[in-house]
Amino acid sequence: MGLTPARRFEPAWISDHLCWTGVGGHNLHDLLPLPHTDEVVRHVAARIRDVQDFLGRRILIENVSSYLQFASSTLNEWDFLAAVADEADCAILLDINNIFVTAFNHGLDANAYVDAIPAARVAQFHLAGHSDRATHLLDTHDHPVRDQVWALYERAVRRFGAVSALIEWDDHIPECDVLRATAEHARTVHATATRHLETHDARS
Repeated sequence: MGLTPARRFEPAWISDHLCWTGVGGHNLHDLLPLPHTDEVVRHVAARIRDVQDFLGRRILIENVSSYLQFASSTLNEWDFLAAVADEADCAILLDINNIFVTAFNHGLDANAYVDAIPAARVAQFHLAGHSDRATHLLDTHDHPVRDQVWALYERAVRRFGAVSALIEWDDHIPECDVLRATAEHARTVHATATRHLETHDARS
């Protein structure tokens, strides 16, 4: 039996979305949110542990954008995400744009979401743009990163430290100069937040 791709290529991270995508053998081609219950925590965490055992390494789970919520949910989203990561002993890929989109759509506090995630679990950030439909936001990865998402990213860096970040831009892709400028802005925000941490540590 040959090597798995994970062992053959040794990627820095292996990640997947914390969601479901099909029912009855049919793929729905979307990242659908899970009910936030203790039962689902145990169900999903057991499967993450199986994947990690097969790969021989820890994986990252990513929070998704959502547009509807289950009436059966008994946990808020950030507690659910943290509980799954703890039960499975896996890491978290924290998508900052998805936090902002979900918070806007459901009237949640995006800052409280970031502040509640366990710092030791976060291994990577994602940043992206979204479509503003006035009454709701869609996670489309086809617009510039919004100012509020940059501000939330700076808050995340202050909380989680020097974590790798990836900017996603999947459609309506601009000229390379715009992409480079966006990456440079991410570096600037990261540097500003890091200096804040260093100053705070020096005063402590």
